[in-house]
Amino acid sequence: MVTRSRGIPAPTIIDREMPHQVALPDDICTDRNYTLIRRFLEERRLSCRTRAVIAVWEDGTQEQWRLHCFADRAAAAAFLDHFGAIMFDPKRDREHGRARGVWRRQGAYERILELGPLSVPEALRN
Repeated sequence: MVTRSRGIPAPTIIDREMPHQVALPDDICTDRNYTLIRRFLEERRLSCRTRAVIAVWEDGTQEQWRLHCFADRAAAAAFLDHFGAIMFDPKRDREHGRARGVWRRQGAYERILELGPLSVPEALRN
């Protein structure tokens, strides 16, 4: 049986209490970009939780994305504007609104290497 730390809320609780979610490709949230994201949140005193979601495109391509979840719509909008990410609606974008469902994406897959001030580190580009 998988156990959860008492300090980490269940996915359903995060979706309910922090419904304003902003998605970034997981590999763009590493290295110095992680520091830029943390600094942005700390300087503005914004509180967010992160979770993962698997995006699946029509051609079957899969990619992990990181969701930055906010209780406040204005905080999510500031994050979105600064980093040029994608808004994610947990009720609409996940399969049937399930807390652990995948994110069905439309169109053809294109890898994102740069987004706002963030870029995928060279080591992860190939």
